[in-house]
Amino acid sequence: MEDASSILIETLFGFFLLFLLTKVLGKSQIRQLTAFDFISALILGELVGNALYDDEVGLFHIGFAILLWGTLLYVTEIATQKFKRTRSLLEGRPSIVIHKGKLQREVMAKSKLDVNQLLSMLRSKDVFSIRDVDYAVLETDGTVSVLKKSHSQTPTRLDLNLNPEDVRLSFALINDGEIIKDNLKEIKQDQAWLENELQRQNINSYKDVFYAEYIQGETLFVQTI
Repeated sequence: MEDASSILIETLFGFFLLFLLTKVLGKSQIRQLTAFDFISALILGELVGNALYDDEVGLFHIGFAILLWGTLLYVTEIATQKFKRTRSLLEGRPSIVIHKGKLQREVMAKSKLDVNQLLSMLRSKDVFSIRDVDYAVLETDGTVSVLKKSHSQTPTRLDLNLNPEDVRLSFALINDGEIIKDNLKEIKQDQAWLENELQRQNINSYKDVFYAEYIQGETLFVQTI
């Protein structure tokens, strides 16, 4: 086993090399990192962490590993800046998951994004109903950018006199051809009512529905598969 002084020296050495590498590569906020950048950071951490507790690894090996991986990252950064065609391969590209108010099922499937995940991401943007969204873009860092429809406005302050009945609460009733029975019970309705609402929109089976959303007092929002 290495003594404490050797581990201390190697730790400080690895820390300063990683700090220098970060400055050279010009990384900013963690939330702006792409999936490739995140994986690269994990690998760099593993290289340094494993090297610190390996008796056969010295300062030279730590420095060489960081320098080699850092060079590869730097070359990758230069390539994405100089050659536009490499950007989509190395950094990915934004994906439009909602286009003109319609969920893009194939795009979501390709991005490994389901409706529940998308709804959660929309709520983080203060959007509680898909029908309020005109466009939604899944960014390369995994966040979502939202352009609301013109009639949708986000309140700037809490109105203490707001009537609870005026709050727009949405409930997903169908998700990818399956009825969400808990939400159906929440709005005090049954499957017969839901099927009747679908028939009003010339939809014969709920299995043909990709997403259906209910808001009290409004027509059922339905998008077929």
